[in-house]
Amino acid sequence: MTGRSEWQTRVGQVWAQEWRRTDRALGGVAERLNAAIEACAPRSGHAVDVGCGAGSTTLALAAMRPDLRVTGLDLSPDLLGTARMRGEGHGNVTFAEGDALAILPALEPLDMIVSRHGVMFFDDPLAAFARMRAAMQPGAALVFSCFRARAENDWAVALDAAVGAASSVSPDYTPGPFGLADHGFTRDLLGRAGWTNIRAASHDVAYRVGGGGDPVEDALGFFARIGPAATPLANADPGERSALETRLRSLLGSRVVDGAIDFTAAIWIWTATAGEAA
Repeated sequence: MTGRSEWQTRVGQVWAQEWRRTDRALGGVAERLNAAIEACAPRSGHAVDVGCGAGSTTLALAAMRPDLRVTGLDLSPDLLGTARMRGEGHGNVTFAEGDALAILPALEPLDMIVSRHGVMFFDDPLAAFARMRAAMQPGAALVFSCFRARAENDWAVALDAAVGAASSVSPDYTPGPFGLADHGFTRDLLGRAGWTNIRAASHDVAYRVGGGGDPVEDALGFFARIGPAATPLANADPGERSALETRLRSLLGSRVVDGAIDFTAAIWIWTATAGEAA
């Protein structure tokens, strides 16, 4: 699992450099998530984007609700540097670096918390969601996206097969991209953390990884830096890397349609409201 220090250094730097391709890949997620956010976002008050990354969801919410203050929180100084650059001219947006759970008490009471795939990494998810609930006005909305099971995600299954990675499914919570994949676990978790009106919508969305003049090389360049193929490629010796790249090019070439490469991402969009304080 990617740790805090890596997000603050190497991994955060890579994601900051790749934010455009990452936003493209998660475009289908953003469309569904932003629609859910707009349906319940308050007109004014203060909202927080947990794990805001390069700021896409923060800025989308700020544009939807010009009278709402929106604060994006992230561990990575590099990602926040990109977010701040993108947020220039948005008077209702601020960004803060650090552990979201440590920052939230200074921002409460909040009127909304949102996250695009940013809440699956807590070591103690029950404590994390309880801390988020405690920072909220009673009845305030939580809206976040996360992946469903790895086996349901076409992009992950295809890449695992191409690079020969063995994917294991733990019966227990494991922080990471698929940490909140289990519907029953996540619903129970939110309920025990003090959230009410808990709902999950299941969606299959496009996960676009390649385009432009050479979509195969574009996608290969993306996967060499982001996702489950990045580590096998980085750790392979030159001969092994060449073989892995050949297999990936074959996979990616078979997926080109109208000059683009799309996989499918299987996601949840969760919504809930903060219950009364215990």
